[in-house]
Amino acid sequence: MSEEINKKTALEKKFPLLLMLSMIGLGSLLLGLGASYWLSSNPSQSNSSSAQVALYQEFVAVDWKNETGESINTGAWKNKILVINFWASWCPPCVEEMPMLSAFNQKLDNNTVQMIGIGIDSPSNLRQFLQKTIVSYPILLGGLEGSDWMKRLGNLQGALPYTVILNPDGKILLTKLGKITEKELESVLLLKDK
Repeated sequence: MSEEINKKTALEKKFPLLLMLSMIGLGSLLLGLGASYWLSSNPSQSNSSSAQVALYQEFVAVDWKNETGESINTGAWKNKILVINFWASWCPPCVEEMPMLSAFNQKLDNNTVQMIGIGIDSPSNLRQFLQKTIVSYPILLGGLEGSDWMKRLGNLQGALPYTVILNPDGKILLTKLGKITEKELESVLLLKDK
């Protein structure tokens, strides 16, 4: 019986130490879980920046084609701000904003800014539209890849028109679902003197 009492006394003496070690272990576990959650929900700036740059580089590396199926030289776009307008010939607001976009493109510094139209339409519809309407910037055949890019660049609804301004660091400077105005474009882009 005295042996059991000695064990109980020894355990009672060790209990505060065991309790303290358990609390430190539990605190460390909770701190680790909290830090892990925080890091996963708030990626570091460098990881975020490298992902943005990769998005830009991936967009420029796509083998984009025009309405006649010819590949576009996207290498000329590198290191430029991209104004990307997703549109379709069957979309009245898209067609309404196109003359303004074409005129606005004439004011841009082509050394630093590239306007691009991506038609979410059939090649024949795009060809017919462009035979009747002069546009001062490249029009690309979007297809399914264009729709995917529209979603990747923030348009989860898939509605048109949709405009994105993307800088060479991959940072999205502006998104606009619906007709964009000249004032909205001017608020982000520097115009060359004309």
